[in-house]
Amino acid sequence: MTRFSEYKVVHIVEGGCGTILLGASGLPIQRMEAELNKYAQDGWQVVFQFVEQKRFMLFWTREAVIVTLGR
Repeated sequence: MTRFSEYKVVHIVEGGCGTILLGASGLPIQRMEAELNKYAQDGWQVVFQFVEQKRFMLFWTREAVIVTLGR
């Protein structure tokens, strides 16, 4: 088991406009890759991640990825 001395939590959310207009827009994969690559350059590693679904403006649900990073 790898021990980390520092942790960071990143919250990446599906776009709101696409959720309202299309009913769902999906997670922003390119933004997620860019953000994770930026953290990887600083020595961060993905420790854990999960996808959550939250209610959005009463009628829709919206996905978000919560990623825990460690170094």
